[in-house]
Amino acid sequence: MALQNLDNRSIVLDTETTGMPVTDGHRIIEIGCVELIGRRLTGRHFHVYLQPDRESDEGAIGVHGITNEFLVGKPRFAEVADEFFEFIKGAQLIIHNAAFDVGFINNEFALMGSQDRADITQHCSILDTLMMARERHPGQRNSLDALCKRYGVDNSGRELHGALLDSEILADVYLAMTGGQNPACRWLVMPLTATAPVKALATEAAKSAVCLPIANLAASFVLRKVNWPSMKSV
Repeated sequence: MALQNLDNRSIVLDTETTGMPVTDGHRIIEIGCVELIGRRLTGRHFHVYLQPDRESDEGAIGVHGITNEFLVGKPRFAEVADEFFEFIKGAQLIIHNAAFDVGFINNEFALMGSQDRADITQHCSILDTLMMARERHPGQRNSLDALCKRYGVDNSGRELHGALLDSEILADVYLAMTGGQNPACRWLVMPLTATAPVKALATEAAKSAVCLPIANLAASFVLRKVNWPSMKSV
């Protein structure tokens, strides 16, 4: 299925979870998204904390600081799924280590029985800023904090991970990496289908999102299904 984002709408997205991997039954507990149109922040965002119906691992709580007690009474994913899907549908999703977040989002839709939305690559294109950074800066650290330092993006408020805060920071990093807010500096993405399962971040290159300046791309873009692994690099 060919996908083209004709209105140049991008959603910078991040999630926090109860732990990993998704195959161990871990769930999303926070989603944060900010909108870009024509490479400019619009001020629109989507942000929600979620009741995962399970406890978070202590290690995960140490990363994001979201306690089990805080999530009591928060909505479940199924309660916000329609609003979330409408916010991201048809957009280019910009994600740092997209494999992790896409895998969890697909799982949440699958758990609620929404098979038509259980592969968001059929509804959105995916741009992985971790893969982009690794291509541009091979052999260097390319975590979000490292990229902030490299590109002069203020992350002084990031003592803990948070989905909305991290998506806001990633938006600034992405724009800095790709030419600022100049609409002429647009990028399109075509995820590649892996020929073998990805077992670690060291083999992520086989799953990378190929990001090329629009001037170097043909007129048609085919988005093919990717079997995303469940690992996160931060």
